Amino acid sequence: MALTMLAVLLFCGCEGKELESQSNPEAEKAATESAEVWLALVDSGRYAESWEQAAAYSKASITKDAWQKYFQSLRGPLGRPISRKLISCQYAIPPPGVPKGEYVVIQYSTIFEKKRDVVETITPVLDKDGNWRVSGYFIK
Repeated sequence: MALTMLAVLLFCGCEGKELESQSNPEAEKAATESAEVWLALVDSGRYAESWEQAAAYSKASITKDAWQKYFQSLRGPLGRPISRKLISCQYAIPPPGVPKGEYVVIQYSTIFEKKRDVVETITPVLDKDGNWRVSGYFIK
């Protein structure tokens, strides 16, 4: 059940539904900075800390333990990242059915030790406390 909920959160606003795109360079910059700090935690295997830094509704929807297990199974087999290049960063308002809020969809082209040509999609949301926090993470 928890992993199903995590999958919903991870794909929220990124898969299967079109986000309304707008331009907001200030939000995009702040969200990208937050995502990069969060990615550093994930890259170093500090999954519990990445849960602590995640969006409030993400943390309310999945336990820290389930989050850690999910990320261990997702990222562990890839090895450490060798390089990461920003592909796109776009401010967006979600469609109906996705939790309301301001989102930025960020994509990186990443090379891992054990897998090349990976696209990472990170979706920070402007959280209730006014900080950008990661609400979703997807690897393709």
